[in-house]
This record gives sequence, C-alpha cells and structure tokens, in this order.
Amino acid sequence: MSPRTFQVGEAIGPLRRGPITTRQLVEYAGASLDFNRIHYDEPFAKAGGFPTVIAHGMLSMAFLGQLVVELTGGPAALCELTTRFRAVTFPGDTVEVRGEVKTVDARDGHTWVGLALSATRSDGTVTLDGTATLRI
Repeated sequence: MSPRTFQVGEAIGPLRRGPITTRQLVEYAGASLDFNRIHYDEPFAKAGGFPTVIAHGMLSMAFLGQLVVELTGGPAALCELTTRFRAVTFPGDTVEVRGEVKTVDARDGHTWVGLALSATRSDGTVTLDGTATLRI
C-alpha cells in the first residue's frame, strides 16, 4: 500500500464525538488518573464559577490525536502534537475536531506534514487549537 499523500490547504476531518456524558468523564478520570473534582463534583465545579462539571481538556486533545491517527492509519507517523486550551467543554456537548494541511515538505527520505488543528463545541466555541507534525 502506498503512503497517503497530502496537499497544502487540504481539509482534514471533521471527526465528531459526543455528546459528552458524565459517565465518560468518570471513565476518562480513571484512565488518565485525573481525579480533579471539577470533572465529577457539581457543587465543587459551581463553587469554581462553572454551571456544572467540565470535561477534561485532555479528553478533547485525545480526540485531536484520534483524528490524526485515523488519518495516517496508526500512531507511527505522529511526531508532535501541541494544543492550547481556549474554552471548556461540558457534559452534553458534542466535540468536532478538524484540521488543515499547512505544510508539506520532502526531506530526509520522508514527507513531513504540518497540520493546524481545532476542537469546537456544539455551540461553535473553539475549545482547543493546535498543531501536529507528521512524518510519512
């Protein structure tokens, strides 16, 4: 099978996940060992100024990683994934992740691909933006 080719400006995705459930947050807390009460204790989250518990930012980041891994057929091509958290995600939200090919560069016997990535809540709020570097 030939490696996938990429074109600058090519749209990647979207991949939709959700709606996010409280059960999913509990399961993610167990998998990630992130037991911050803001993710499962509603009175605690409200005391922090949120209307309810919030999803782990890293859960949305994992969705970005899933988009890239599905794009390349496995994790081997992913060299770098960076994100910036911009807003929170709540239970009930659907998260849509997408990207765009920004650079394609042939060097060292490989094709290096730079992606711009984002995650958006159901209401249109961008919750994460980031980049990925692939080596094909």
